[in-house]
Amino acid sequence: MKTTFLHRVTFVAVAVSSLGFSAHSVAEVTANASVTNNYIWRGLTQTTNEAAVQGGLDYAHDSGFYAGTWVSNVQFAADDVYSYEHDLYFGFSGQAREVSYDIGYLYYNYDTEAEFDFAEVYASVGYAGASATVYVLAHTEADEAPGQDFGFGGSTYVSLDYAIELRPGTEVALHAGHHQGDFAEAFNGLTESYNDWALSLSQQGFTLAVSGTDMDGSEPAAATAYTNDDLKFTVSYSVDIQL
Repeated sequence: MKTTFLHRVTFVAVAVSSLGFSAHSVAEVTANASVTNNYIWRGLTQTTNEAAVQGGLDYAHDSGFYAGTWVSNVQFAADDVYSYEHDLYFGFSGQAREVSYDIGYLYYNYDTEAEFDFAEVYASVGYAGASATVYVLAHTEADEAPGQDFGFGGSTYVSLDYAIELRPGTEVALHAGHHQGDFAEAFNGLTESYNDWALSLSQQGFTLAVSGTDMDGSEPAAATAYTNDDLKFTVSYSVDIQL
């Protein structure tokens, strides 16, 4: 479950669509691959603070339509066997004057060991390096316990991001997010909502990041594998290839 790949494909789609329509349609297909010492999603490790190898394939059309797929290894407890996450997504993005926008659908597919498939719909607006995105639970294959809402809207995540280009190829990014709802609590093994934040520096495919949450370490035992009260320092390298 990652968000950075969505931002990347959105920017590609916006850039292509901003060129306008021509006599011949324009489409772009790109592949991406990355390695990271820790797979962080919404402030929480998805690999019990271990390394991950990830990759994906993206398609963007000049109309603003885009679609893609992305995979990563995951591990939600120290004694888990190898598991994978396979995401499928599509959406439509564009730009009106200085304001960019993006709406889409994202499906998170896991193997039988993880067994927590779910999907979200999202909408984003951006202006001058700043963006705000809302993710809403659409549906899930997970079991629903009494008193829990796993239907549409049973979980939401709000993300605020701001990117500053220090010089060509070098970018500093700030992030703050809030995750809440019955499904979010069940998926994360937590009993209450939480906030997360991150600061990153990227240059030529390399990204250094520090992230954290407002959890105080007193969460239930199911969440201790995440070491939620610790700062997480992440180093990753990614490459994009135009096909």
